[in-house]
Amino acid sequence: MEISYWNKDVETASRQDIETIQLSRLREIVASALSTDHYKRLLPKVGIASASDIKTLDDLRKIPFTMKDDLRQNYPTGLLSVDFKDVVRMHSSSGTTGIPTVIYLSREDMESWTDLVARSIVATGGSRDDVFQNMMSYGLFTGGLGLHYGAERVGMMVIPIGGGNTGKQIQMMNDFQTTALHITPSYLLHIHSKLAQSGVTLEDLNLQRAFIGAEPHSEETRQKLEELFGIKCFNSYGLSEMNGPGVAFECEYRDGMHIWEDGFIPEIIDPETGDVLPDGELGELVLTNLTRKAMPILRYRTRDLAHLYDGVCRCGRQHRRLSRIKGRTDDMMIINGVNVFPSQIEEVIMRIPEVGTNYQIYLTKKGAIDQLTVKVEIYSKIFSGEASQLDQIKKRIAEELRASIFIHPQVQLHEPGYLPVFEGKAVRVVDQRDQM
Repeated sequence: MEISYWNKDVETASRQDIETIQLSRLREIVASALSTDHYKRLLPKVGIASASDIKTLDDLRKIPFTMKDDLRQNYPTGLLSVDFKDVVRMHSSSGTTGIPTVIYLSREDMESWTDLVARSIVATGGSRDDVFQNMMSYGLFTGGLGLHYGAERVGMMVIPIGGGNTGKQIQMMNDFQTTALHITPSYLLHIHSKLAQSGVTLEDLNLQRAFIGAEPHSEETRQKLEELFGIKCFNSYGLSEMNGPGVAFECEYRDGMHIWEDGFIPEIIDPETGDVLPDGELGELVLTNLTRKAMPILRYRTRDLAHLYDGVCRCGRQHRRLSRIKGRTDDMMIINGVNVFPSQIEEVIMRIPEVGTNYQIYLTKKGAIDQLTVKVEIYSKIFSGEASQLDQIKKRIAEELRASIFIHPQVQLHEPGYLPVFEGKAVRVVDQRDQM
């Protein structure tokens, strides 16, 4: 396989060279942070009054974690390190408290971000020969514009269609022979279910790859998508607090997502104690952005659970790789005292051939006892079959879930189209326990 690089020298740099870049950029970003209201108060308390106090990369651990609440408490400009007139872009996400989180980027920051996204796309084998259809939402959400700018920098023809309007999406894919998609896995599953009624077949299309992200998904879901469409699906990772997409991306070998360590310092911590864990151990991902000087964020707790692994990938890159996101510390469901992540349920149901493209998890109470119900769509030809066959499928799903999560769920089978469809991030869990 011929390997594609955007910046070969940086992407194939040795661990020593990567860490040299990181130390230099960490000093620069700490200098920027010390000009913000937030870090100006915080860093001198831990012995970091200037960038020169960062002697080694280990000094990063002196810095307290930054939490989402810190961003809200410093809204709107408490984490801004440049003059407001030097900001060329802001993005924002809503929060449950009503106070949004905001990030700011200077022109230099935008260049760095776009370059990392372009690097990510090329690592998958993408090139200027591709027609790129961006099905992510545009606007304050970082996902749509982030991939848009990166794809344009690579030289792709970009179709900025955004989310929704499934019929139009399929028409565009056919009319312009789209080769690459940026899309949530749940919406790509939905598109497949609508192909037949659109009059467009897979043979009419020219799809080759999809960049899937914005919501956690299992390896089983990726495999189902690849089987349905006959394409390669590349897992990616990003979050608005770190700019958005382009933090980590799979290469053509799809053996973990390369974190671009010249742009970010990753750590994995024990979510309870905050202790840094060695590579290979599951914990909470913490990130420091090394290139965004307009709004530096140090040691940000993402709440995402994953592990890191090092070693040279077959593609030649030594940037450490991030595992698939296993779940979020705040997404964990506690059901009658048992800890369960939605991803565990998805892994089970998506490897069952009869299961279609949509499911939801419902949590209710019966007296003091939690009740777990998994609603699953199955393919129409099976749904219209014998009742005994449906009972067997239901029993199999329930037994395999019980073996995996140690809870006996209720399983409901539904025909395609019964469950709600989400064009953005899918709402997989509906917890109604507080309403009962």
